[in-house]
Amino acid sequence: MDDVATANGVDDEPFPEWLRPPYRGFTVDDLFRLTDLPSHTQLVDGALVFRARQSAYHSLANSLLVEGLRRTCPAHLRVRREMVVVLGPGQAPEPDVCVIRAEAVRGLEANRYDARDVVLAVETVAPDSAIRDRERKPQLYARAGIPHFWLVEEGTGRRPVVHVHRLDPGAGAYALTGVHEGRLTLSEPFGIDIDLTAIDRM
Repeated sequence: MDDVATANGVDDEPFPEWLRPPYRGFTVDDLFRLTDLPSHTQLVDGALVFRARQSAYHSLANSLLVEGLRRTCPAHLRVRREMVVVLGPGQAPEPDVCVIRAEAVRGLEANRYDARDVVLAVETVAPDSAIRDRERKPQLYARAGIPHFWLVEEGTGRRPVVHVHRLDPGAGAYALTGVHEGRLTLSEPFGIDIDLTAIDRM
């Protein structure tokens, strides 16, 4: 039987290392060492998390937020999309959008940021990751001390609805400060004014 399997090429393909999780789970070092991982692989609770293909809505909502944030982003901050943020040895999620401190920019070869670099993390809820986006990732971002978190849901007319949260350091958790439909106007982490209905024209 072994000879037949080998003759048919069954055993010729190498078994990907990322299909064999270590006993204590994968680490951030593993995430960046395993070169054959699918694009945008994340690490949550020591497990590799793969992303489904994005819908047009998901892509446009994130583009709208990135463009809006960049319009008023002050010089000491930068806006990034789909970059890994290292929160701990077994935690390296990839927010849809984040705002980082300018001093964290270390060149165009950068492939990750540390939690201490991040001022705002944004998750746009997707069907394949709804529980992680709504529950687990906010817990992790809060525990890592990221001061601001937005959760973006799909609202009426497929327009984004932004749930804005601020970190309560004493509780180690986020507190909801507002739900924004139609327009997102905020004074922190800096002055922000985004027409959420503009997604209709994108």
